[in-house]
Amino acid sequence: MKDTYESPLSSRYADKEMKYLFSPDMKFRTWRRLWIALAEGEKELGLPISQEQIDEMKAHQDDINYDVAEAREKEVRHDVMSHVYAFGVQCPKAEPIIHLGATSCYVGDNTDIIVMTEALHLIEKKIVSVLRVLAKFARALRNQPTLAFTHFQPAQPTTVGKRATLWMQDLLMDLEDVRYQLSKAKLLGSKGTTGTQASFLELFDGDHQKVKALDRKIAEKMGFSGVFPVSGQTYSRKLDSQMLNILSGIAQSAAKFSNDIRLLQHLKEVEEPFEKKQIGSSAMAYKRNPMRSERIASLSRYVIADALNPAMTASTQWFERTLDDSANKRISIPEAFLAVDGILNLYRNVADGLVVYPKVIAQHLNRELPFMATENIMMDAVKRGGDRQQLHEHIRQHSMAASKEVKEEGKENDLLQRIADDPIFGITLEELKETVKPEKYVGRAPQQTLEFLDEVVAPVLKQYSDLPDDAVDINV
Repeated sequence: MKDTYESPLSSRYADKEMKYLFSPDMKFRTWRRLWIALAEGEKELGLPISQEQIDEMKAHQDDINYDVAEAREKEVRHDVMSHVYAFGVQCPKAEPIIHLGATSCYVGDNTDIIVMTEALHLIEKKIVSVLRVLAKFARALRNQPTLAFTHFQPAQPTTVGKRATLWMQDLLMDLEDVRYQLSKAKLLGSKGTTGTQASFLELFDGDHQKVKALDRKIAEKMGFSGVFPVSGQTYSRKLDSQMLNILSGIAQSAAKFSNDIRLLQHLKEVEEPFEKKQIGSSAMAYKRNPMRSERIASLSRYVIADALNPAMTASTQWFERTLDDSANKRISIPEAFLAVDGILNLYRNVADGLVVYPKVIAQHLNRELPFMATENIMMDAVKRGGDRQQLHEHIRQHSMAASKEVKEEGKENDLLQRIADDPIFGITLEELKETVKPEKYVGRAPQQTLEFLDEVVAPVLKQYSDLPDDAVDINV
């Protein structure tokens, strides 16, 4: 529909798989799976629930009668009870035992946890996909000298591949956080109105062990190893905050990468992919703007800010529950996951199509390297019998003069020629050019890159060897 607002995160950025996880179908089908798990657990623990009732519920697990639920909600103003009613219309035999002993948060909160957990698994796969692409890039360009920058001022050279390892290390830290969060995933379970399980204790005639067993059974049936040991009516909203903090971390890593690419594209050293018919500017037809990297930065900023929402919500919950979390959760959590899904799609797309211009990189490096090589030149002259203090003063004077030519006259850096023409150094221009070969000034960057890829990255990627390496499509 063109006359109704739709979130750009859904229409432009996120993939179908992520959008499905936060869809009504996923939500309400999961509610029904939870009601089935509850009924099965209660039956197994001795409550008078028949297999026929459970089979009837399973037969209608996925065919949600939305029209009935929506009509009912207009009457009762309660989404969970409307869907209990709609499920009961389809399952008349099971209708008396649907949602038995449970409160709304049984389906609402457990579903939220299931959805976030599945979404985090999807994010995990996409981080791995980006790491694979960056690993190939870093390995291929591990020996390519380039200017490094501190404060965006030219500094001691590094290599293009080594710079890529910095992007990868950030993502590995994010992946570690994702995996840790997944390793401790827990359901809310069946805790009741204020978390005391009083309704279930009543159902099981005061049998505490059966109440505890029901909690465990529900978790197992839904694919979780355990439940939160205690809760109010809801799971602790700190979980939402933890989830979005992880997403914020991923956004921070992606934004740093995108900013580096934008700066490199300005320098004409590295460019993001640019389609044959892509338009860079409506006015300036020659332009090749780093639009995808800018989009990464833009979406990342949104996620970083969005992470404040569940933090504030977690800090303002009253006692066993308030409802001021609900509207906020419905927006902040799905939007963050959809945004990070889009960010990682863009990250993979940009990283997989980076265009490197070695001649421009060399040109920039050659302009600055003579200044950086002056200490080596001076030390070599000292070894040949020169006076260190006199040599230092001559280097200083020549450097200032050459710098003035570059900055004020726009000329090329002629420092090497000046040194070659100065008899105090006793060295030819050809010898100087040999001295200032870029590969002599990158330190251990090539070796660090290989060590990082082989010793750190490869073992991680090996754990995901069965993960398909599908390319991603971006909509805009």
